[in-house]
Amino acid sequence: MDILSLLLVFPVITALGILVAKKDKVVRWTALSGSIVQLFLAIGITAYYVSLRNAGETGQMLLESSYEWFAPLQIYFSAAVDGISLVMILMTAMVVVAGILVSWKIGKQVKEFFFLILLLSLSAYGFFISTNLFVMFFFLELAVIPKYLLIGVWGSGRKDYSAMKLALMLMFGSALVFIGILGLFYFTGAQTWDFQEIAKMHIPIETQRILYVLLFTGFGVFTAMFPFHTWAPDGHSSAPTAASMFLAGISMKLGGYGCLRVATYLLPDAAQELSWIFIITASIAIIYGAFATMMQKDLKYMNAYSSVSHCGFVILGIAMLTKAAVTGAVMQMVSHGIMTALFFASIGMIYDRAHTRQADELGGMLKQMPFIGSAFIISGLCSLGLPGFSGFVSEMTVFVGSWERTGVFYRVATILACASIVVTAVYILRAVGFAIWGTVTNKEYLKFKDATWSERSAAVLLTLGILIIGLAPFLFIHLIDADTTSIVSRFIAVVGK
Repeated sequence: MDILSLLLVFPVITALGILVAKKDKVVRWTALSGSIVQLFLAIGITAYYVSLRNAGETGQMLLESSYEWFAPLQIYFSAAVDGISLVMILMTAMVVVAGILVSWKIGKQVKEFFFLILLLSLSAYGFFISTNLFVMFFFLELAVIPKYLLIGVWGSGRKDYSAMKLALMLMFGSALVFIGILGLFYFTGAQTWDFQEIAKMHIPIETQRILYVLLFTGFGVFTAMFPFHTWAPDGHSSAPTAASMFLAGISMKLGGYGCLRVATYLLPDAAQELSWIFIITASIAIIYGAFATMMQKDLKYMNAYSSVSHCGFVILGIAMLTKAAVTGAVMQMVSHGIMTALFFASIGMIYDRAHTRQADELGGMLKQMPFIGSAFIISGLCSLGLPGFSGFVSEMTVFVGSWERTGVFYRVATILACASIVVTAVYILRAVGFAIWGTVTNKEYLKFKDATWSERSAAVLLTLGILIIGLAPFLFIHLIDADTTSIVSRFIAVVGK
């Protein structure tokens, strides 16, 4: 068995262990043990990959393997990784462990809840390691149903509406993706689902234009691209804490990864010609998301709308087509995945105790719950781009890379994106001021206890990820540098490549 297959085997084994467990305590420890194994496996695979690169391996994708699934239609379970897919896998593994730890006290249908969490992790790993477009689509679809169930069964508020809206919107995106990959298979002369083989073939520009719009829009729906973003605020606000962490931390990154790896990489001529469309949608999302966040009082809605804004940086960086911008987009996907998971985790901790997410009904949380308050502040400061945290290096790299694309249109889009930082600072500092600092507004809050061991462990793990990227970005860039160079080299007239 190849090493990448273990990323799928361990979630399956863990899920089966959960199903046969008799007691809730055993279910929790089985889920946690399995997720920790996945994290160490992801770290081990990354270390092995780096050693291969240092030893002189120059292939675009390494650790390749392929197993026949349905040969008549050229469907093979083909897996391989490069630096970009590896950082996504590492981010996924961290968020999975943290999500399970934060959900330690969940008491409703415990076995089913953790089973769905493991199913989500399986779909994410499968998506990031797949080189066969059909298999990649299979894992993309596999992730939709667990999201629907997690919100519909364990959610709050208008959970039925939110779950249905999320499922329908994402299935719409999936339909566009499926039409796009069918087009790549049948109408390009490729007759293969392997994106490495498709990348070697010349696709007529007329075909590229149609497929690029379909694929970028389809994957863009998953990353809450404007105007298909409306599922995200409702979905996040109604989802249980771990599901919110998965939706924003992992699932939205499936879309960004697909926009880069499939739409942009395989259809470079169309990307060169039509990327301006998605630069416009990204700029609108960044500004609209920031101002919409400033109007929110519910902390979950605040983080959800800010995710629309921050994921706009991902789309902007990909669409700018310069090496620095693409590097920043990848960094932003990972940074936002970890940061927003910590944000939702800390909001969930506060809600579990105060039973409210309204910022103006809270106050003095830092005094009564210093650890939870500190986690909230760290995630907020990362969100507004404080130097030393991952948000700063990722957003600055997007800005610098975007500015490299010459032309009034591109410069205006870059300036608008930069201007959103001011609005972000307003809503983050306001949220911290209302909810965390100040005096305790409700005497009942004086009875609250600080974070449990599981909540502390989750917050420390995610904070560590934020700090590693923020303080040592060279480690991250070294891992993905060759791959961003390979992607950008496919564009003919890109400044700064």
